[in-house]
Amino acid sequence: MLPIQVHLTLPPWLEEVADEKRRYHSDEERVALAIELSRRNIAQGTGGPFGAAVFDDQGRLIAAAANRVVPQSCSIAHAEILAYMAAQQRLSTHRLNEQGGRYTLATSSQPCCQCFGATVWAGVDELLIGARAEDVEELTEFDEGPLPADWIGELERRGIAVRRDILRDEARAVLAEYGQTGPKY
Repeated sequence: MLPIQVHLTLPPWLEEVADEKRRYHSDEERVALAIELSRRNIAQGTGGPFGAAVFDDQGRLIAAAANRVVPQSCSIAHAEILAYMAAQQRLSTHRLNEQGGRYTLATSSQPCCQCFGATVWAGVDELLIGARAEDVEELTEFDEGPLPADWIGELERRGIAVRRDILRDEARAVLAEYGQTGPKY
């Protein structure tokens, strides 16, 4: 019989790191959370070195996630995808900004080609990035896949502001640690 349900889980330690009562006012605070999610994910052996979080325009945390590809046996269980899914479920909408309000995705590393596509449709207004794709590929064995030559322009033409290199050195340090030690799933 074919499955009629798909079930993905986030790491059990997530609520220890992601404080939904706190306001994350600055871009740096938001990306710092994403980086901490990535750091904790590799320290706990619950996935790859990527974290992401969705915030509303008041700095409230709507959802947080970490990479779960290997533990969940699911190639789309990237941190960004899971953060979008959790935020959309929490807000009961398939497009976050559909009913007004502005939403931001903060991510420890630049979205890969898959997460770029999800960002186009997720309903975010801003994308905050720590490490660049070239950092990911230099420091780990991950292949980030093809992006449009002007991927930032593509997002901005769709109303999604992009700011990158936020705490880039901190994000690179997590990637470097993962690259040196390898996965511990």
